[in-house]
Amino acid sequence: MLLALAYPWLAHWAAGGSDLAASLALADLVLIVLVEGLLCRRLRAWLALAAALAMLAALHGTVWPRVLLLAPPMLFTGLVAWFFARSLADPRGALITRIVAALDRCEPAALPPRLHRYTRRLTAAWAGVMTLLCVVNGLLALIAVPDGALALLGTRAPLTVSREQWSLFANLLNYGLVGLFFVGEYALRRRWFPARPYRNFLEFMRMMGRLGPEFWRGLFTRP
Repeated sequence: MLLALAYPWLAHWAAGGSDLAASLALADLVLIVLVEGLLCRRLRAWLALAAALAMLAALHGTVWPRVLLLAPPMLFTGLVAWFFARSLADPRGALITRIVAALDRCEPAALPPRLHRYTRRLTAAWAGVMTLLCVVNGLLALIAVPDGALALLGTRAPLTVSREQWSLFANLLNYGLVGLFFVGEYALRRRWFPARPYRNFLEFMRMMGRLGPEFWRGLFTRP
């Protein structure tokens, strides 16, 4: 969690031109991906970490670490959008439908019809929001100067944004918009479905956490 919280600030710091911050942000991403294997002392995880750090050391001082940081905001939002959208065709139920059913301790099919429809539509709404953010992140990465994708290819875009403006959206506002949608939807849900098994937002988050790592891992795997 601390690694995930640190990444947006390191990436935004790197947008100011800091080579050190760019390398640290990429190293932070590597640790986020490998942390479970590292804690379990898996040899391949430690070898992957060593290889990644060696590559970052070789690239330090070049433009490439900052160029590589253009990709994660688009890849992250695109991957999340894909998980939400893919679950709409899952015979076990849409992603949020399964989460709500787990909180209610029942099968997705046993949810009240109105709540079942709402959770399915909410899953589709999350897929749409994350797809929109993915597209916006991709467009901004294309037109950022001086080291956006088009600028590096020697093409001048008709409309450009500074690296700092791209970073402000991709590394900070991105997550703020996601959080705002999450909190806003919670408030709407409390109004439309007042009889829920939690009394407030804090209790809701605690119940989400108590579902456990096995549930969350299974949620994103194919049947």
